[in-house]
Amino acid sequence: MKSALPKVLHPIAGKSMLAHVIDAAAKLLPENICVIYGHGGDAVRAAFPAENLIWAKQEPQLGTGHAVMQAIPQLPSNGVTLVVYGDVPLITAPTLSMLVAAARGNRLAWLTEVVEDPAGLGRIVRDGNGSVQAIVEDKDATPDQRQICEINTGFLACPTALLAKWLPALGNKNAQGEYYLTDILAMAVAEGVAVETHHPASSWEVVGVNSRDQLAQLERTFQHQIAKQLMIEGVSLADPSRLDVRGTLSCEADVIVDVNCIFEGNVHLASGVKIGANCILRNCTVGAGTEILPFTDIDSATLGANARIGPFARIRPGTVLADEVHLGNFVEVKASEFGVGSKANHLTYIGDTTVGSKVNIGAGTIVCNYDGANKHRSVIEDGVHIGSDVQLIAPITIGKGADIAAGTTVWKDVEPGGLTFNGKTQESKPEWKRPVKKK
Repeated sequence: MKSALPKVLHPIAGKSMLAHVIDAAAKLLPENICVIYGHGGDAVRAAFPAENLIWAKQEPQLGTGHAVMQAIPQLPSNGVTLVVYGDVPLITAPTLSMLVAAARGNRLAWLTEVVEDPAGLGRIVRDGNGSVQAIVEDKDATPDQRQICEINTGFLACPTALLAKWLPALGNKNAQGEYYLTDILAMAVAEGVAVETHHPASSWEVVGVNSRDQLAQLERTFQHQIAKQLMIEGVSLADPSRLDVRGTLSCEADVIVDVNCIFEGNVHLASGVKIGANCILRNCTVGAGTEILPFTDIDSATLGANARIGPFARIRPGTVLADEVHLGNFVEVKASEFGVGSKANHLTYIGDTTVGSKVNIGAGTIVCNYDGANKHRSVIEDGVHIGSDVQLIAPITIGKGADIAAGTTVWKDVEPGGLTFNGKTQESKPEWKRPVKKK
């Protein structure tokens, strides 16, 4: 990976590869999950501080069999052990569940796959009757064995008691000088233990990552699966290949999403929502019929129905917008509430403010909510009309139905109704001549 970050912590869809694998395993409701770690282990452990995980350190790293051996003392002997890999992030819970079910009743279950190019991968060796006899690593395989296209994925499920018996008997007389976990298959055959092989539902489930190129390819594979499911559920995507979901995106019927949109965290889009191109939405809820125009950024906010936001709007955390709110180009709103039908259509900043219903905020209006040390809240009551280029010095309350004239700086509370303005003078000098640039 050419990175200081441990490989398993590199992200796919906004979540580390290891987190994807742990989440898939957790869906099986196991008694415990043990993570075997080596290189970069401290960083890996630090990435999962709140998880209910067991950690087993492998030092030195002497192969896959030696790795699993580190976990055996941590596992109950009367269960089934499922072995998964932190750099194979797209494995699914149904495939893992199938393996566990196959291993019950004192059987060894192995996940295999048939590929066009098996170079570098362990081969599944079968006898004339099709029964599995062994797994041979590529470097140890004979020329005939290298022609086999059924390969070992590494995923297996086995009664823990059998693993505890077989692992100490592993040898390292091979090209790598390592203790191969795959050698337990031959031990099972020798003891007459039934060996079952299964294939994953999709080949991409067992694709591992060893480079940034492979990581990028799996990212697109994962996003394609998300896009496919969204379209099955009734979402229209302008281009399924230009969508990124880095969390959970739930949509009701007839949602339309344009190209290059990113959804992070938990996002819910109600029916009829339209998302324009190049928008970013994270941890937010959007009401039915609302339109988000291009290049809009929405973070940790709640939007009502039939609103119109953007283009180039920024909605920051803590914002709640009621139905039919309009926020236009280059409008930024932070930790504020807007009542039904209120509007701020151009070049405006509203921070820490409660805005009533049917309020109109003119272009260039700024709520000055920060005094250099503390933030202060303001209230703009129902039906207020604020002209262009107005500064509101928080904390301040503007009463119901008041009008604020263009260019006014307001630093005191405004009573309901009436017009508030700063007295100004205007002079003209007819004799004025514009300076000329010196040669």
